Amino acid sequence: MPEVKPAASKFEQLKASSGHLKEPLLTELGNDSSNFTEGAVQILKFHGSYQQDNRENRRKGAEKDWQMMLRLRNPGGRVPGTLFLAIDELADRLGNGSLRVTTRQAFQMHGVRKENLKEVIGTIVRELGSTLAACGDINRNVMAPAAPFEKGAYPAARKLADDIADLLAPQAAEGSYLDLWVDGELSYRIKPSPAVAKIKALQQEGAVFSGDAAEPLYGDTYLPRKFKVAVTVPGDNSVDLLTQDIGLVLFCDPQGSPLGCNVYVGGGMGRTHNKEETFARTADRLGYVAYGHVLELLQAIVALQRDHGDREQRRHARMKYLIHDRGVDWFRQELQERYFAHPIKAMRLEPKTKLEDYLGWHRQSRGLWFVGLPVLCGRLSGEFKSGLRRLVDTYKLEVRLTPNQDLLLCNIGTSQRSTIRAALAELGMDAPEAPAPLQRHALACPALPLCGLAVTEAERILPSVLERLEAQLKRLEISRSVLVRITGCPNGCARPYMAEIGLVGSGVDQYQLWLGGTPNLSRLAEPYLEKMPLDDLETTLEPLLKAWQSAGGRRSFGDFVVNSGRDTVQQWLEAAAG
Repeated sequence: MPEVKPAASKFEQLKASSGHLKEPLLTELGNDSSNFTEGAVQILKFHGSYQQDNRENRRKGAEKDWQMMLRLRNPGGRVPGTLFLAIDELADRLGNGSLRVTTRQAFQMHGVRKENLKEVIGTIVRELGSTLAACGDINRNVMAPAAPFEKGAYPAARKLADDIADLLAPQAAEGSYLDLWVDGELSYRIKPSPAVAKIKALQQEGAVFSGDAAEPLYGDTYLPRKFKVAVTVPGDNSVDLLTQDIGLVLFCDPQGSPLGCNVYVGGGMGRTHNKEETFARTADRLGYVAYGHVLELLQAIVALQRDHGDREQRRHARMKYLIHDRGVDWFRQELQERYFAHPIKAMRLEPKTKLEDYLGWHRQSRGLWFVGLPVLCGRLSGEFKSGLRRLVDTYKLEVRLTPNQDLLLCNIGTSQRSTIRAALAELGMDAPEAPAPLQRHALACPALPLCGLAVTEAERILPSVLERLEAQLKRLEISRSVLVRITGCPNGCARPYMAEIGLVGSGVDQYQLWLGGTPNLSRLAEPYLEKMPLDDLETTLEPLLKAWQSAGGRRSFGDFVVNSGRDTVQQWLEAAAG
């Protein structure tokens, strides 16, 4: 990879001069300031943390209420019981008392003070967890179906997600990470399997090699922007596959041995208001690749994006823009001519997909069960969080997190089911398989008061929004549910652009209205209103919902919107506005 050009952004220069993501963060960790400077903040992201301030505590002339948000690296959402107990204790003692399941299947912790950050991350590492590359311009948490089924392609999909996470983990930056948080204790290094290590060694060769022997895949400037990968099995779209930079559908033989993957590339949700050159995008079909070459393909695609992604304009730096600008055919040709020597064949036929959520009780394997618990917005706090801790601690359970921000308790013995069922009922989970229909798949980002990008509310208003919509559907005698997602800004962290009804913050208590996604997350929604006051939600949707009900409501709401045509839907919205 060539050296950073003068035209590259200031952020690219910062990465290049950081010593593989160490400075100025290391120096500032040792000072007495309650916050990091901008340069250290940007490097901190690669270590899994964002600096925030509580906007509700801002006072004129006073220092901001600085605190850190922390994300973990949990491929496929797996959290061993001992790690869960450790982060639960850290959240109570050094955080704001809550944990949050993210839409990338990881735990997120808020409210950590700068002076406590080393203890928190160090404890996570010593409990065999990690926050490395949970944020930043690098491959982030690898997603996979969370269900611990020991049947079909599920075990192989989980293993592939683990292997990809290890394959795309940075090398020199891992050393910096351990230096900062556990005083350089190398015993905590990521230890890939021999098969993964063999593929990883190829990062030193050919066009995949960055030119930096210490960081052979990424180089000293890493990627132009964040990078996201998900793995799933045919028919299971729990991972929102088309929103990923790389989406893999793993095919296995009847015995569960992997055969190969359908590969999708170029998805991404982030955009910016009033910047038409930024947009949400679903992934394109790249082709089918034999399983023995999948890992090589992954690092080849990363290398291509490293070399060709836009390093001058960060808004234009995601791989989705590269593929949009040059086309997936160019992308495939460039990949095969320079980075990947194996065949990319035509896509295999897939069954129709479904948004699986695994709520309720399921057989995990012979003599073992798991139970999926609905967690609105993924927020664990209060007695519910304490009760989960007691269950995990008492029965030595494993936790798994879903992209729908729900939580699975796993490895439950048959003899333990009745006791755990009773304990869950005491926590208000007497029927985890049947949450309120609108709540089942609704998502919201944290937004205010901590996210610096939020322009309005999301997580805190989701319950009331769902209650209002539930009452409206009931009044109109509509029995079908609708997929709703809300974000406090256009960056798309809760993937609102795939929803049947997406609310995207565009001002204080005002939202863009996106319509036309699908219940199985297979189609991008479209924007219809730029600034809809939240108070007008029911009035705005009333004509559309009435028309849907009059048509029989057999199609999903998103399909009804699309089939009605944009002009007709726009007329209904204008009629609602009076």
